[in-house]
Formats: sequence, C-alpha cells, structure tokens
Amino acid sequence: MNISFTKKQEKYIASQIQEGNYQNASEVVRDALRLHEIYHHSIIEELRAEIAKGWGGPAGQRSVKDIIDAKTQQKAG
Repeated sequence: MNISFTKKQEKYIASQIQEGNYQNASEVVRDALRLHEIYHHSIIEELRAEIAKGWGGPAGQRSVKDIIDAKTQQKAG
C-alpha cells in the first residue's frame, strides 16, 4: 500500500519520531488511525442519539420552508 502525505504531514510525522513519541512513521500513522476510529465512532453515536431524540420528541410547528427561510436569514445576517 502506498500513502502520500503533504509536506506539513511529513514534517509532523518526522517531528513525532524526533521527539521520541514514536519509533517510526508506521507507528504514527497507526496511532492516528486508531484515534480517528474512536473519534468517528463517537461522532456517529452522538448523531444517532440526537436523531433518536428527534424522532421520539414532539412534532414541531414550523414547516420545512419556515426552517429554510430562517436559516437563509441567519446567513444573510
């Protein structure tokens, strides 16, 4: 498997090795992937919980058009 990194990412990986946090680039990448998996899983679980609250909660009084109009006005601010 070949992976390409930006110069900034390469510098970060090198700095982590130089500081003694990791032995090699593979360890840095494996740790980053573990952290990403944890982060991704927690975000998905939070979203599922919020969706469940929405489905289980009372129906709103606003129409989809009302919601879109309000968001459009917020952006125009």
